[in-house]
Parts: sequence; structure tokens; C-alpha cells
Amino acid sequence: MQKFIAVGDVHADWDGLWGALRAASCVDAAGRPTPPVRAGLYQVVLIGDLVHPKNEGAYERLTGVSRFDPRNPDHLFLAAREQVRHLEGLRAFQAAAPHAIHILLGNHDAAVLTTSHVLGTGSGLVHVEFDPSHGGVHLPEHLRAWMEGFPREVRVGSVQFAHVSPLPAHTHYDDLFYSDPGAKRWFRDSPEYVKMAGLSFGVYGHTQIGGGILLNEEAGLAMIDALPARQYLELLLDPAEREPVKVARAMPF
Repeated sequence: MQKFIAVGDVHADWDGLWGALRAASCVDAAGRPTPPVRAGLYQVVLIGDLVHPKNEGAYERLTGVSRFDPRNPDHLFLAAREQVRHLEGLRAFQAAAPHAIHILLGNHDAAVLTTSHVLGTGSGLVHVEFDPSHGGVHLPEHLRAWMEGFPREVRVGSVQFAHVSPLPAHTHYDDLFYSDPGAKRWFRDSPEYVKMAGLSFGVYGHTQIGGGILLNEEAGLAMIDALPARQYLELLLDPAEREPVKVARAMPF
């Protein structure tokens, strides 16, 4: 039996990420994996989207500027610098227990690697701090190589962890993905996709749900983009069993 600690989209909310991992007894005071993580008894899964704060206020908290302007190269430099600093810490944390710390590739992470899509919000904010063609800076090469190695899913028996959904099309962040409204609605419109994919349970992010984590036990899915609500998911799984889900619960911190 293993405990899986799944944390939703980070979006540069480093206080939230480390707070969740501390609450789950996965990280010690020095920022290192705890003994249960190093032993593989606890498995950490980050569901993706490490980069790009969600809104202007989050950028301002990250950078310390009073009015963040994505058209100001100095502001972009500060946003990139602070994210790089925290990515370095997360990379070191994973390197101390790579068998037990899994980080999925989210669409915002992929956008940083390719710079083929400029992502933004409904308020007009654009995420270009790692896009030199828009005034940003290059992601350091060693971090690029690290992120390029992120998987697009993790499977434990018939349980799947993925960034968006169980659909293979939702693991490729191309023009079709960004034009598909179903990527944000599938869990309400077609939750049967999980069972149709032959899964007993699926854990996904990408879409923030009001009120925190959404657990749909009948459909066998959890939507966990819930760091702003200060929640993460715990699962007890036995990979050797046909139906390995034992416990799924949203954990406040």
C-alpha cells in the first residue's frame, strides 16, 4: 500500500505548494523529501503548470512590484527570476527522491518550452516572462532539459494522473487543444470518459473548480486544481489490486 499525495496546478504559488507538501509530511524544514518519500511509501504527484501566476495580484506578490505590467521588460525579468529561483528548489527536491516525486507536463509548462502559444487570462494578462520575442527571457537550459523530461501522465494500475483529462488528445497542447472548449468542460459534460478509457479512477487539474477539489466518486474522478483553496488530494493505492483505489479525500492545509 502506498500513499499518493497529488497537488493541483502550481502556477508559481510556491507558498501553496510547499505548504501542501509540509502538511502532507512530504518535505522537511530544510526543503528535503521526508523519510517516507525517500522510502517510496509516499508518492508525490504534481499535476502540472508549475509556471505563470494566475492573475495580476499573484504576479505582484511574486515580484514585489505594485502594478505588474507584462509589457515592461523589467517586470518580466523579475517574474522570470523569481520563478527560476523556485524551480531550482523544486528540481533539487525531486532529484533527492526521483522514484517518488512525479511532475507532469502542463500546458503552461509546454508553452514555456515551445513559445508557440501566448497564453493569457480573460482580463488581458499575458504570460510572456519566458518569451524573448515578447520582452521576456529564456528559461535556463538546465531547467528546460528538466521540464522536457516531465511525463504527460502517471499510471498506477488502473488509476491515472494527467493534467487535463483521460483523452489522449488532451495531452498535446496544440492549436486543436486550445480551440477545444471540452478541455475545460469534459468532467461535467462527459465524466464517463474515465471509465471508457478503462480506468477505475482519474486525477486531473487544468480547470479550477469553485470550492476546492471536486470528487466525483461515481464517475471515478477528482479535479484538483485547488491550491488557491488550500487543498490537495490523498489517495491510498495498492498497485497490485485490480481496483486499486482505497481512499480518496481532499485535504485542507
